[in-house]
Amino acid sequence: MTIEQQQRAVIEEFAEIEDWMDRYQLLIDLGQEQTPLPDSDKTADNLIDGCQSRVWLTCHREDDGTLTFRAESDALIVKGIIALLIRVVSGHTPEEILDADLHFIHDIGLTEHLSPTRSNGLLAMIKQMRYYAVAMKAAQA
Repeated sequence: MTIEQQQRAVIEEFAEIEDWMDRYQLLIDLGQEQTPLPDSDKTADNLIDGCQSRVWLTCHREDDGTLTFRAESDALIVKGIIALLIRVVSGHTPEEILDADLHFIHDIGLTEHLSPTRSNGLLAMIKQMRYYAVAMKAAQA
């Protein structure tokens, strides 16, 4: 699936749930489905600056040039947010990630239902994913 197709799938999934408490529960469930990061990946280098909660993010370049992201957070909703981001961008090339307009965040109403500190954390997560994409793109050049 393309990034755009992934975004549409997320938007459709959230559109089926009207109540925001149920949407928060969906985020928590998505976060709990993530495979936990090994302790060896929970390093200061992988910790995202700008998040109120602790969020570790790793990126691996696959043989086909796509990037695979893995993450973990010590906060349940944040863990779900990063799981959503990973679902949309993981498995794509650095170019696809850098060219993507991640509109699904706004379209599902997430930005309206996060505290200012969580919104800043969300932006920090996206920034870090894009940073990895830039670094991996430069490494392949």
